[in-house]
Amino acid sequence: MNSKTAGVRYLTVDERGEGQRIDNFLLRELKGVPRALVYRLLRRGEVRVNKGRAKAGRRLAAGDVVRVPPLRTASSGRPGTPPHSALENIRRSILYEDDLIVVLNKPSGLAVHGGSGLSFGAIELLRAARPAERALELAHRLDRDTSGCLMVARRRSALRTLHELQRAGRIQKRYLALLHGRWRQERLRVEAPLKKNLLRGGERMVVVSPGGKPARTDFRVVRRFREATLVEARLGSGRTHQIRVHAAHLGTPILGDTKYGDAEANRRFRALGLRRLFLHAAGLVIPWPRRQAPYRFEAPLPAELQRLLERADD
Repeated sequence: MNSKTAGVRYLTVDERGEGQRIDNFLLRELKGVPRALVYRLLRRGEVRVNKGRAKAGRRLAAGDVVRVPPLRTASSGRPGTPPHSALENIRRSILYEDDLIVVLNKPSGLAVHGGSGLSFGAIELLRAARPAERALELAHRLDRDTSGCLMVARRRSALRTLHELQRAGRIQKRYLALLHGRWRQERLRVEAPLKKNLLRGGERMVVVSPGGKPARTDFRVVRRFREATLVEARLGSGRTHQIRVHAAHLGTPILGDTKYGDAEANRRFRALGLRRLFLHAAGLVIPWPRRQAPYRFEAPLPAELQRLLERADD
């Protein structure tokens, strides 16, 4: 078994980690790190949350930044360098960069980070493509099957700014989704609380529940088809699987969604060429402090989704 030493890491807590104990969060995130070492780091105060020491029982909140000191991880025989083709693909996916941020057009099927049997995610590939950069950190996450705009900070100060803007709800995130069913209304706001990690049929799910956390999604029709509707979705909150669950709650799930969708409808659209979840993070607007105009980013609809729309019946 090979091993390697990683530098200081900053892990941003997302909806998956919200409410989780920090020891369990670290055990999930730090693949290859012995359990005993995780608890030793916590006892010694070497793990920091928002710059303060954290005990093993501390509960995390979304947006918390966890600092992990340099440590040695077991690589379990994984290759130490991603394939050249993967590095080229991640370079080609860059939509924009300056000295503060990088915005990727993440392809569907690529996780944002490694783990759960995956050697490399988007952030590992970007770091491998730019070994001289030591501060590259994800500023948010997308589901593995969702394509589109993904924010990466190049500086610690930029990461803090992006976290603050997201907590304040000031970053506009626009998604495109193809829903099963034909909508009559032009716009619809869904305000339905979401509860995560409920087991259903042995699978962990997010569900609409009165005991869940507040969640709001604003939908607008872009184009109607015979048995589907292309919509734009804007988030008023950032819950796990929010658009997918709200769409299914309306009775019009996202096509290609194997977790919350309609299996028969998915089969019919697979015959038209749909091999993935039809959910794409199409745009971002980021009002950067002391910058005269906000950042505006657009990720074009992937070719395979565009071809599907051309085959669908109006």
